[in-house]
Amino acid sequence: MKIKFILFIFISIWMALIVRVFSLAIESNRYYEKLSQNNTIKTEKIAPVRGEIIDNKDKPIAINKLGFKIQLKPHLTQKKNKYIFDKEIQKIVSLLPELDPQKLIKTYKKYESYYNHDFIDIVDFISYDKMMPVYTELNLRENIKIIPAPKRHYPYGKIAAHTIGYVSRANAKDIKGDPSLKLIGYAGKVGIEKYYNSYLQGEAGSKKVKVNANNQVIKELSHKKAKEDRKLILNIDIELQEYISSLFTNKAGSVIVMNVNGAILSASSFPEYDLNTFVSGISHKTWRLLSTSLDKPFTNKITHGLYPPASTIKTGLGLIYLTNGISPYWSVNCESSMPLGKRVFRCWKKKGHAKTGIKKAIRESCDDYFYKGSLQVGIKKMSEGFMRYGLGKKTGIDLPNEFIGTVPSREWKRKKYNRSWYIGETVNTSIGQGDFLVTPIQIAQFTALMATSKLPTPFIAKQIGDKIVEPKILDILNKEELKRIPLIRKAMYEVCNYPKGTATNYLSSKVKIAGKTGTAQVVGILQDIEDRILEHDMEYYKRSHAWFSTYGPYKNPQYIVSVIVEHGGHGGAAAGEIVSKIYNKLLELKYIKQ
Repeated sequence: MKIKFILFIFISIWMALIVRVFSLAIESNRYYEKLSQNNTIKTEKIAPVRGEIIDNKDKPIAINKLGFKIQLKPHLTQKKNKYIFDKEIQKIVSLLPELDPQKLIKTYKKYESYYNHDFIDIVDFISYDKMMPVYTELNLRENIKIIPAPKRHYPYGKIAAHTIGYVSRANAKDIKGDPSLKLIGYAGKVGIEKYYNSYLQGEAGSKKVKVNANNQVIKELSHKKAKEDRKLILNIDIELQEYISSLFTNKAGSVIVMNVNGAILSASSFPEYDLNTFVSGISHKTWRLLSTSLDKPFTNKITHGLYPPASTIKTGLGLIYLTNGISPYWSVNCESSMPLGKRVFRCWKKKGHAKTGIKKAIRESCDDYFYKGSLQVGIKKMSEGFMRYGLGKKTGIDLPNEFIGTVPSREWKRKKYNRSWYIGETVNTSIGQGDFLVTPIQIAQFTALMATSKLPTPFIAKQIGDKIVEPKILDILNKEELKRIPLIRKAMYEVCNYPKGTATNYLSSKVKIAGKTGTAQVVGILQDIEDRILEHDMEYYKRSHAWFSTYGPYKNPQYIVSVIVEHGGHGGAAAGEIVSKIYNKLLELKYIKQ
């Protein structure tokens, strides 16, 4: 019996060993085969080439320059490899002496990690011309890799800088929002480059390769192409942009040229800056100069510049008056000032405008007419009307982070400051001052509404891949407004063509245009000052901003030209010549057909 028990134990142990050997040899084969594949089959992502941006005449305005990046094998700074590391750095610098060896070492160490087994980028870009003479010698070294690496380039430098935008190295925040940027390395930061970044950057490809124990590729097993080179066509005419830029030398502000359907032909913010300085990294000195400038070159004033609209809104306010109880025949006797409580609200014209109706009030920009009209209509109807006409909200333009500005109202003030509304604020709002703030693109859209009775959504992109961008236009005016708006247009025509129009004496346009000037005060005028100091006698940064927003031709509106010259003083005087030359250029380029 004991022998049988011993034999049973002996056989059981051997059976367990045989089962275990079978498990290790047969059942675990698939598992270890899979591990083996992971060690020998490697999947590599392929970064897509960023798509080009071109203007409406097929001129490239954002392209990719052909070049290369240099990579070094990881773990070379370990003690046993230190000699190899130093030797490779010396070799690279000897062939490309413009490179800084200390910078290469610093970059390598920054990205070196015990867990990283991929080659490390130490030079982001070397141009094709510089790399070709040394390519073979570097590429034959087993510790060095030379990889094709296009670099974004802006052929027109600073022209349309704020509209086009730029790309630069993707940061941690960018990568968190879009993990593919870890591979691609660069992302659109502002302007069109940012707004259409996901389209322009494309989608990564991939390939599976078999590698040996030394991580050398033996065979390519599969290849999936990247979705790349996605072209973006804009409505922008870069020739017109260049011309407008030449008109704004040593000036700050913004110019927008827009088709009445919303297509942006030109959009400029001044001062401009060279986009190419941001692709590889801007120097501290250049950054300080730009960031501390009082003219704010980094601000995209098209969508982020907030200014009092001044008299440019008198056209829309006139329409609000005419459709809220004020007769087209109603007039005031402008004596240059209107007492209200403890304040006196003055008209810009020291001698006053005498008897003034709606057309004259717009034509000669009589403040008194709008002061007194606001007391009849009230801030509620005024603010609701302005909001419906597109102010105080985003226009929907395809640029990132558009500002909404401010249309003052009782509700707005209560919410923002928890304070009561005063009647004097209604009067201030009627001439586009006080807390009233708009962006240049809002005024361009607002002018389009006055010109056509329709509110367009401004858009810069003309074609995205195979898709044509269609205009979005809203009919927002009611029957009464449609009935009264021809009177507003007639007044806008007289601004530019009538002997006493505020812009007439400053125009030389070959196109018959209509529009509205505005002088937006930067500093307030004290109540006890009777004689205003002339704009050109003021310190530059205390001078008023000059607005002039127009449409043309008058009888067949095709384009909006809206200009603001910061600290330019009077709208007509500062912007009249600029506007005239732009219309003449539109005629020359055959955009306008009379």
